Amino acid sequence: MEHSRTEWNEHVNESVLRRFHQWQQRGNESPTAWVTELIEYLNSAGVELPSSELVELLVSQICPENGKDHPSLWKFLHQPRGYALFLPLLDQYAFNFKPIASFSCNNKIIKSIDSVLHFSETFKIHDLELGHVFVLFFFNIITALIDSTLNDWGFQVTFNEISCLVPTTDQYMELDHNVTQKFKRGDYHEQIRKRSAITALEVLERLSESRKATILLQSVLFNMPENFNCLVQRLQFIESLELASSELKLVNQVLRKVSAKLRGVSHFDYSLNKHQVVGMILDGGSCKTLLKCNYKSCWVPFDIYMEHAMDSRQIFIKSAIDVLTEGIKTYQIFNQASWHDTFLALWLSALRLVQRERDPPEGPIPHLEARLCMLLSIVPLAIVNVLRDDSEHNSSTAPVLLKSEYKYETTSNGSMKLGLVSSVQVLGHFSGLLCPPALVVDAANQAARKAASFIYNSMNEKGESFTNVHANANTKTGGNLRHLIVEACIARNLMDTSVYFWPGFVSTSVMSLSDSSPLEKSPWLTFMEGTPLTNSLINALTVTPASSLAEIEKLYYIALNGSEVERPAAAKILCGASLSRGWYIQEHVVQYVVKLLASPEPHCQSGTWSLLVDNMSMLSAVLRGASCVDTVHILSLHGVVPTVAASLLPLCEAFGSITPTPNSTGDESSTSVYMAFSLAFIFLIRLWKFCRPPLDQCITERGIAVGGLEYLLSLHNNCVMSSQDKLNSNQNLLDFSSFKHVYIDSFPKLRALYCQYKSCVASTVSGISTGNSIPQTATVILSMIYQKMTKGGILSSNSSSPTSSNTCSSLIKSGDDALQRPVLPAWEILEALPFVLEAILTACVHGRLSSRDLTTGLRDLVDFLPASIAAIIDYFSSEVTRGVWKLVPMNGTDWPSPAAVLPSVESEIKAILTHVGVAVPNCSSGDSPVMLPLPMAALVSLSITFKLDKSLEYIHAITGAALENCAAGCPWPSMPVIGSLWAQKVRRWHNFIVVSGSRSVFRHNNESVAQLVRSCFTSFLGIFSPTSKLTAECSVNGLLGSSITAPGPCPFVAPGFLFLRSCRNINNVQFLNDVIVGLVTEYSNELAGRMASSVSSRVKSNGASISLATQSAKEMATLGASLLCAAGGIQLVQELYKETIPTWLLSSRDVKLKNDNVVSYVLEGYGIAYLLILSGSIFWGVGTNLQMSKLSRRNRIIGVHLDFLAEVMERKISLRCNPITWKTYVCCVVRLMVSLAPAWLQEVKVDTLRKLARGLSRWNEHELAHFLLQRGGTSAMGALAELVNVSEFEQKKP
Repeated sequence: MEHSRTEWNEHVNESVLRRFHQWQQRGNESPTAWVTELIEYLNSAGVELPSSELVELLVSQICPENGKDHPSLWKFLHQPRGYALFLPLLDQYAFNFKPIASFSCNNKIIKSIDSVLHFSETFKIHDLELGHVFVLFFFNIITALIDSTLNDWGFQVTFNEISCLVPTTDQYMELDHNVTQKFKRGDYHEQIRKRSAITALEVLERLSESRKATILLQSVLFNMPENFNCLVQRLQFIESLELASSELKLVNQVLRKVSAKLRGVSHFDYSLNKHQVVGMILDGGSCKTLLKCNYKSCWVPFDIYMEHAMDSRQIFIKSAIDVLTEGIKTYQIFNQASWHDTFLALWLSALRLVQRERDPPEGPIPHLEARLCMLLSIVPLAIVNVLRDDSEHNSSTAPVLLKSEYKYETTSNGSMKLGLVSSVQVLGHFSGLLCPPALVVDAANQAARKAASFIYNSMNEKGESFTNVHANANTKTGGNLRHLIVEACIARNLMDTSVYFWPGFVSTSVMSLSDSSPLEKSPWLTFMEGTPLTNSLINALTVTPASSLAEIEKLYYIALNGSEVERPAAAKILCGASLSRGWYIQEHVVQYVVKLLASPEPHCQSGTWSLLVDNMSMLSAVLRGASCVDTVHILSLHGVVPTVAASLLPLCEAFGSITPTPNSTGDESSTSVYMAFSLAFIFLIRLWKFCRPPLDQCITERGIAVGGLEYLLSLHNNCVMSSQDKLNSNQNLLDFSSFKHVYIDSFPKLRALYCQYKSCVASTVSGISTGNSIPQTATVILSMIYQKMTKGGILSSNSSSPTSSNTCSSLIKSGDDALQRPVLPAWEILEALPFVLEAILTACVHGRLSSRDLTTGLRDLVDFLPASIAAIIDYFSSEVTRGVWKLVPMNGTDWPSPAAVLPSVESEIKAILTHVGVAVPNCSSGDSPVMLPLPMAALVSLSITFKLDKSLEYIHAITGAALENCAAGCPWPSMPVIGSLWAQKVRRWHNFIVVSGSRSVFRHNNESVAQLVRSCFTSFLGIFSPTSKLTAECSVNGLLGSSITAPGPCPFVAPGFLFLRSCRNINNVQFLNDVIVGLVTEYSNELAGRMASSVSSRVKSNGASISLATQSAKEMATLGASLLCAAGGIQLVQELYKETIPTWLLSSRDVKLKNDNVVSYVLEGYGIAYLLILSGSIFWGVGTNLQMSKLSRRNRIIGVHLDFLAEVMERKISLRCNPITWKTYVCCVVRLMVSLAPAWLQEVKVDTLRKLARGLSRWNEHELAHFLLQRGGTSAMGALAELVNVSEFEQKKP
């Protein structure tokens, strides 16, 4: 019969209390009978069980009132029988946890227990669930049993706020003889005390030996390491005790078992259920085979990132130091490698990067200096960061040792440094990578000689002979790249001079020269002695890198405070060899260069820019030196692009607002303002306009489009805001304390032009609103470059104002027509240029202006104001994209003709593409005349008029990128035409031009992109086309090439190198996701076929073969993730999580697989899962040390994907992929997350984790389900407790 529910009230309380007293009076009656009677009464009264009020009442009767708040002291308060009764009850019912349907009852129990044990306060959990209470109660019981036992043995115990032992003098505890003596007064109490202590340990042993206890304690270990450390501390103390009495010695065996069980909590692995088919295949092979790292495959992300960072068409915003710092930590975890192997792989990748530049095609691209910067500056600084981060992490977290299959070695700062030193020592075995390029032979020799001199002096001081030095007689006289690496590490305190004594580090020939005559005196020593900066000394200092920070500091202060002659000279020196080749102090040189750009007060005083004008010569020297192709790339690698851009804004605003003096127009001083402005403005254009691919423009962070000028400024402002905290921990970072926040609205002239640029992109010139002066200024400019044509009325439509001619004439200097120059601020000229350019193109179309005169006029304009090239590029690029201008013949009469070399260029482009397995579309123009759109023809004709002078490198840098971007809007043959025109002008650039031309096919042709990606997989893994020439060298060298271009008449390049130079310009880059996922699927099928042909196709096949196949699938996924991240950045990774993989799982495979078997589907699921997790890790890392915006994005994207998986697990979404593939994918995603990136799970919704865990349990993957919830943070502990008990209940069912 059902009874209505009744709340606990006074009547029920009195009835229960009366029955309790009656039972006490009956004496020997069995407690079971009384309990049965009590339950019957409560059921009849409608009281819901369990009841927190009943518990409180019983406890108040069993225990004295003054012991209520201190349960651990019951046994000392004349209630030893209470503790003796408690222990067997605890042993029997500690794990008797069943979820309760009543929400109100749950809340009462939670509040009741929390009011006594204070879990929410102690463990900082605000929203307690019943599962939390169960886990924490169990942990509290384990700790309390140990403490009670210590008290029984007579030890005083002192705790801190998190229940860790507090030392008293030199021990954690002292023996309390008073307690022992007190219990000796009564034999009965003494016997109970002794028996209770032993019983407590026995109960503790039985509680800790169950699998459920291990799961619950691991949850505390993962989510509350400091609290778990208190438990470990107790164990350590107990193990250190010398138990003198014979009674206590009897429990040593029990103690050892308890200690082993509790310490075993931190020993775990994430293996799948080996009784399931997925676990059999993925975990059935040799673990050693899977743990073994292959330098040519597992570490390919290092090689791909470094080579991608050398792309001259991309100026990267994020510091390469930060990228490599996260990469080192991430790949060390993913490859389960020692720090020795990790650092060795890093050095080898950087050495391959340098050696690839052995015989590069000559052209306007970063060369050896940028690659050496990566090897000798970026990599050591990244290692410094890794060591620092590890040291900070170890000092801020509890030292709990975790041992699992995914923790290859104990992480400590000491082991990391030992791994670093040993990795550099082992580099000596890779002699082929250590040969120094010609540029650094002298530096390598000097480093080797420095080591020899140190050894010589050291031996001399000790009076020892050189026979004790293990010199290498087989080594050539000169030094090598390892000597430079050692010096770079010593300069950053990563190692000391003891490494000079490594066997074979110096050759016998160098040792013999160590006491010879000293080298020629360094010009820097002369400079530091106070010698004035003469021309000869300036030239010597410019080409010689500084060797110390003191030299750079002195130079910096001269650039700031020296004489009019000294300041630009010091700036020139600072931006010379010290910046490009001062590897040991390069980060400091970069800091001083950036500080020079931002040093003058950026705001005008009383309407003038006197301070900036006074520093114009110094600033111009800095801008010219920093504008070199290699130097810009070095600044980019050091991550200072946002700060440099912010420093350029006030310079552009100031120099562009200054009007040149009329009486000096025509001489050098008149162009100094224009030149200073042009250097700053073109530099700014290079940084923000070409820094990111078009795809990234649609990504927003904090409401700002990534890649735009506003985004660069926001990055700078964030650095300023957070600079102090970072500086305290890392002195290598740029000091932003002297920088200010910069906003584009503070610079009205620049902002106006920036808005005009956006308008030009969106609409034609006629749609741009203009002020009254712009048409007049346009007429003035036309009067300068096309004097006779202006008289003919080119701008007649814009000169309708009756006063326009008078106004214009007042802006032009009197004198000979050919020498007329407008006296206008640069901003006014740039604002008028779109109208000028439209007018001259229109005049050319209507025959009023010849093509030769058009080109000559444009060149005169650029000579007059070099910044005009930026406006010309912007306007012509927009017009090419609009496609409204007619095609003009490149026939040698009207426009320059490429006919002389076009056939050879086209054939070589075709040969390059054929070599990498790309079927070339018909790109030849045949017998038809070569045609280009008028703006394109004008731009390329202008570009070939520039001399190849070092002083014009800043113009070539943006012109080349603009030509390539413009070609994307033209038909396919346009790039060979442009390349042919340049190849005729600069024959030594032929190979560079041909390689650049071969990239253009990938902009619009998805099939060509797919073929190139397939060739990347073939060249790296030797798959798909085993007979192809690309498989001759399957490795990193096969993928990226051992040199940029292969020797021979045609400049062949490796498929991976061509992909990295082309990928950021692919229009439909999202297509790459589908291509890479498809190749991973196809390769998995091929792997399964290889296994079937070599061993039995049954599941229980050869373990080594299975391990090899799994490792191959991992390598394939690693390559796919690296290529994907290089091509599309974070946008493509987000697409992979949100769209590509879900669509792939929901879709059926239309293509019939050759090897349709279980192994194929398992490898397919594993490969895709690894691809997904590694792709995310490359950008987000595996820890929590992320900016808030990136952390929230990571949590959102991962949450979306796991929500999708959870919905499928709950059978709310139907799949069409193979069930084995689906199961493998889910198991591997979860396994990889919990083992490699557990921090990802801590912000996932608990409901999502609960659904996934339930689904895994239905597949009998109970262990994996438990690990998933254990890694879900404290909020998931309740769900874990529920799952553990449900699983146990279901397993016990008949």
